[in-house]
Amino acid sequence: MPELSALAWSVLAFGAAVVGLSKAALPGAGTLAVALFAAVLPAKESTGTMLLLLIVGDMFALLSYRRHADWRSIARMAPAVAGGLLLGAGFLAFASDVVVRVTIGILLLLVVGVTLWRRRRAGDVPIRQGHAAAAAYGGLGGFTTMVANAAGPVMSMYFLAARFPVQAFLGTSAWFFAILNIAKVPFSLGLGLITPSGALTALVLVPVVVVAAFVGRAFARRVDQLLFERLVIALTVVASLYLLLPR
Repeated sequence: MPELSALAWSVLAFGAAVVGLSKAALPGAGTLAVALFAAVLPAKESTGTMLLLLIVGDMFALLSYRRHADWRSIARMAPAVAGGLLLGAGFLAFASDVVVRVTIGILLLLVVGVTLWRRRRAGDVPIRQGHAAAAAYGGLGGFTTMVANAAGPVMSMYFLAARFPVQAFLGTSAWFFAILNIAKVPFSLGLGLITPSGALTALVLVPVVVVAAFVGRAFARRVDQLLFERLVIALTVVASLYLLLPR
C-alpha cells in the first residue's frame, strides 16, 4: 500500500466517487477522475489503478442498464475504435506528456463544438449516426482511451448527438466501456501500469465507487432529459479545459 497523506486519500476517494457517478449517471465526468488520480499517484500507476476502478464501475453499470444497449451503434464503431487504439499507441511512443494532454483537450473541445453545431442544424430531429460519424467518433474514442483513459467525453458526444434516451445512453455506454476496458487489461499488465500497490489502492476505493454508483443510478432515474444532456456537455467542456491548463 502506498504511503499517502490524508489529503491524498481524500482526493482519491473523491475521484473514486466520480468514477461511480460517471458510470451510473454522468458519463462525461470520468475525465475529472483521471485528472485527480494523476495528481496524487505516479502517472503510470494512476492509469492502472484507474482502469481497475473503471472496470468495477462498468460491472455495476451493466447490472443496471445492460438491457438498454444499442448494439448496432457499438458494432458500427468497433473497427474505428481498434484503429484508434493502434494510433494512440504509436502516438504515445513519440509524444511528450504535455503534447498528449493538450492534443486531447483540443480534440475534445472540437468534438463538443461539432456536435452542438450538428444538433443545431438538425433541430429536434435525431442526427443519423452513419458510418462516417461512427468512424470519426470511434477512432477518436480509441485514441483517447489509449493515451489517457479519456474516451468518456468523446463517446458521450457521439451518443448525445444521436439523442439517445437516458437509459439507452447509459446502457450503450456501459457495454461499450466494459468491453474496451477489459480488453486493455493485458496491455496494462504487460506495460507495468497495474502494480500490486495500485491494485491494493483500488481495492480500498472499491466501496466508494459502489456507493457513488447507487447514488448515481437513483439520480439517473429522476433526471430530466434536457438537464441530463446539459450536464454531459458541461462536464465534457470542464474536463477538456482542465487538460489544457499548464501544470
